[in-house]
Amino acid sequence: MSPHNDAPSPAGSFTAGFNRISFRPSGSPAIMNDHLMPVDSHSPLSSSYDSSSLESSAFHMNRPLVPGVYVPTMCFFEDGTEEVDTETIARHAVRLARAGVTGLATQGSNGEAVHLDRSERQLVTATTRKALDDAGHAHMPIIVGCGAQSTRETINLCREAWEAGGDYALVLPPSYYSGLFAPAMETVIEFFKAVADASPIPLIIYNYPGAVGGMDLSSDVILQLSQHANIVGVKLTCGNTGKLNRVAAATRKLSKRRDPDHPEFLVLAGSADFSIQSLVAGGHGILAGLANIAPKACIKTIELYNQGKHAEAEAMQAIVSEGDWTAIQGGVVGVKAGLQGWTGYGGYARSPLPKPTADQAKKWKEGFRDLIMLEKSL
Repeated sequence: MSPHNDAPSPAGSFTAGFNRISFRPSGSPAIMNDHLMPVDSHSPLSSSYDSSSLESSAFHMNRPLVPGVYVPTMCFFEDGTEEVDTETIARHAVRLARAGVTGLATQGSNGEAVHLDRSERQLVTATTRKALDDAGHAHMPIIVGCGAQSTRETINLCREAWEAGGDYALVLPPSYYSGLFAPAMETVIEFFKAVADASPIPLIIYNYPGAVGGMDLSSDVILQLSQHANIVGVKLTCGNTGKLNRVAAATRKLSKRRDPDHPEFLVLAGSADFSIQSLVAGGHGILAGLANIAPKACIKTIELYNQGKHAEAEAMQAIVSEGDWTAIQGGVVGVKAGLQGWTGYGGYARSPLPKPTADQAKKWKEGFRDLIMLEKSL
């Protein structure tokens, strides 16, 4: 959620049968090549669900990355049991799609990937994909967090992401043994190249120093990796707009074709509090957790800037940034409290994260007040 060092991103017909699904990966290697509203569709998933049932041309279609607002979605859990709540996951995904976001991301910090086992990770992504498809948003890409400490496991996560319906893999650099890495980021560069060579889906580099012991990829490293045919973008949660500018300008210059609506290398800010700053620097949008709460406000801020209405964009950015500060301070616990307080769903993070006290929940709800009022006006 945070790019900063001073803080830690009704039962309906569609989801009948989603809860208590036992997701069983196929085991085969990937093939290369407001309140929630009901969703008017039916899910084919059942307790006998197997990922092989999803391997079709309709399920795996070309979904290019385009400029806009991407949302790292939340993972929701049933109260008491902490089982994955697929019904709420599905409805939340459709709510965001209907708000007009460009794409979704599963298995990120906001999605509590570190709290999920491998089968649960696939279940969340598959649930999201089916929810979007059945609600008429089959065109919407899904980015899946696939970071791991070994090259082998990262590749396996990329393959499993593809099997579950993911279109792109968001990959952090390994960091646990960084003190033993070769100099000049050589180990990290080779890691990304090896994963990109083997992954059935394209990679997006995830530069988030706060999640990897302070490791901060330079613009030179990112640009070197951007030349790999299967590395197609970067999420910069470091908050460094100078780096963002260098990467955006250089990759644009290196592009074989100049199409601003379909960039060859997508450069995204990792937080909503510097949305228009990233656009000034040449970025293509955001992949930001705040859009879970206020997707329309995040979208409108970018639209106003792109329309040349800079004063209006700046005024809206100020409200978005204030709301994002609440999200940054509260992390996934605070964002869920805000969702619960303002939309009636959200629940709690999985243990061992603590449940907020009544005072904390009230504080976080109030911290999002101006942002919610803006969201409701759009």
